[in-house]
Amino acid sequence: MLSVKDLAVSFRTRRGAVNAVRGISFDLARGETLGIVGESGSGKSVTSYALLRILDAGGAIRTGGITYGGIDLRAASERGMRDIRGREISMIFQNPRAALNPIRKVGHQIEDVLRQHGRASRQDARIKAIKALTDVRINDPEARYDAYPFELSGGMCQRVVIAIALACDPKLLIADEPTTGLDITTQKAVMDLTRDLIRERGMSSILITHDLGLAAEYCDRLAVMKDGEIVETGPAADVFATPKHAYTARLVDATPRPGAGLRDL
Repeated sequence: MLSVKDLAVSFRTRRGAVNAVRGISFDLARGETLGIVGESGSGKSVTSYALLRILDAGGAIRTGGITYGGIDLRAASERGMRDIRGREISMIFQNPRAALNPIRKVGHQIEDVLRQHGRASRQDARIKAIKALTDVRINDPEARYDAYPFELSGGMCQRVVIAIALACDPKLLIADEPTTGLDITTQKAVMDLTRDLIRERGMSSILITHDLGLAAEYCDRLAVMKDGEIVETGPAADVFATPKHAYTARLVDATPRPGAGLRDL
């Protein structure tokens, strides 16, 4: 479904070019969940932005290929990419409150996406938006439709962001640190919900996270990034149980385990 070959991304700065991603390659099969794991600054989020061609100002793909469903995403026109974003490939961003328009009702924000991609008319947009809220297990979706983001909890805002991301039934979902700023209980609820929806819809997904334990639990395969490079890949259970690279081993050692006491920390 998705093939990335020798991808390199750099950013222009006053001190010269900074190489954020250094020639990485990976494939994603239909129905598979890939976890891209690494510390802050490792290049994992930049990789996800490069896939959708939404890099910040000064950022550019220097080399490499990105192919999705036989489409060369680097060669696609900007209009073509706008059609692909949201309809074929969708993304959940780190900060749900920042991802939502603070002065627009959440139901209208779902309608915006549906209508942009021709998935709803003015007449049925409200019904489809409420269904999208229902699908992400928001209680009383009719009332939440008229809520503003500041009236919702962080976990509820993240559910709205997921509803927007899945509104047009994309085939690939990229989740960039989807549990940032959420308490432990809400983190699990959000991740369980996301996993269930991905499975129900037969989607592929990429989870971007610094939490190796989270990735090992929710992903089929892992790619560990350090300093813009992928240093280890493999089935999630194998990478977590028997890491081959020293950096991966350090991430495993830093991951809390059930039943660990103070002596283990």
